[in-house]
Amino acid sequence: MKVVAQRVNGASVRVNGETVGEIGYGLLLLIGIDEEDTQEDADWLVKKILNLRIFGDDDGKLNLSVIDKNGEILCISQFTLIADYKKGNRPSFIRAAKPELAVPLFEYFKTELGKSSLKIESGIFGADMKVSLLNDGPVTLVLDSKTRA
Repeated sequence: MKVVAQRVNGASVRVNGETVGEIGYGLLLLIGIDEEDTQEDADWLVKKILNLRIFGDDDGKLNLSVIDKNGEILCISQFTLIADYKKGNRPSFIRAAKPELAVPLFEYFKTELGKSSLKIESGIFGADMKVSLLNDGPVTLVLDSKTRA
């Protein structure tokens, strides 16, 4: 699994002109699921994301996690993160998980995040989504469960 985590002052997602998910201060997560990903990958990412110290303390140092700040999280499925773009100019998405694997794993990921008691919102899997955000910092990290980086 790959996740692009962005610290935001607010973010929302719209489908067919209707807001389906919206958060205030916290994290916007763009989540790509590979055909070989498992719950172990999701578990590692959930633990890492919830404990990342990327929020400022009273001195402005990045010492606090989203849990420490009682932040909110917006999850957006994004299969394009799994793109293979090594050959030619048209990316291949052949390694992206099919919906029968990706949907349950995406739902599991959100459920595990929710055990933190933080507000968790999401878009609609597979929908044409319009995502808006006000990036804070900006602070943006790319996490990969396969490389643990």
